Amino acid sequence: MKFRSSVALAALITATAAAQTTTGTTQKRTTTRRTPAAAAKPAASTTPAAPAANPADTPPNVPKVEGTAKPLYALRYIDTQIGTGELAKQQQYYSVRYTGWLTDGTKFDSSDDHPGAAPIVFPYGARRVIAGWDTGFEGMHVGGKRRLFVPYQLAYGESGRPPVIPAKADLIFDVELVAQSDTPPQEKPEPAPPQPSGANPAQPAEKPADTPEPATSKPPSPPPATSPSGGEPPQQRPNQ
Repeated sequence: MKFRSSVALAALITATAAAQTTTGTTQKRTTTRRTPAAAAKPAASTTPAAPAANPADTPPNVPKVEGTAKPLYALRYIDTQIGTGELAKQQQYYSVRYTGWLTDGTKFDSSDDHPGAAPIVFPYGARRVIAGWDTGFEGMHVGGKRRLFVPYQLAYGESGRPPVIPAKADLIFDVELVAQSDTPPQEKPEPAPPQPSGANPAQPAEKPADTPEPATSKPPSPPPATSPSGGEPPQQRPNQ
């Protein structure tokens, strides 16, 4: 019995030692595997990457300067409807319908509110309108609609147009390119009165022969008096 107890005790001690060895090895291996992964993870960078230089900023024969060009302000747009007409061209007269808002949602102007709701006509690129309009139709087609987001530098500047446009006011426009032409559109002439059937509108209607002359309230003027010699009429004498 003592021999069996000794054997069982030895086996228990051996099993316990083996378990401790296995646990230590596992923990050691686990630690060893995690350490390289943690060390390989790069720290998060808070500095944004510098934009790439634009080759167009350094054309030939222009002295080079160090640094990257930064935007000051920009015109933004959204095409809400692509037109099916011809592409908008430079140096054309544009016919445009529009509505303008301030950035607080106040509508300050619209072509629909003008008499006749006629589109506005202006020569594109001729500085007859704000700078945002002189560049805001690039790439549009006739019949297209676009929303323009115009910074105040391309609108009415630092002064604005009080009381309608405040100082330094960014503007929003919905524009529609109705038409374009080489010359300004001509105003339509007033329609001519209807003519009798078969009459030539270029000639006056003939007067019937038996139609009497219309009576006038003013009698015909007498011929001027002349001197016997045929000269100028004599001067009247003053009253005695």
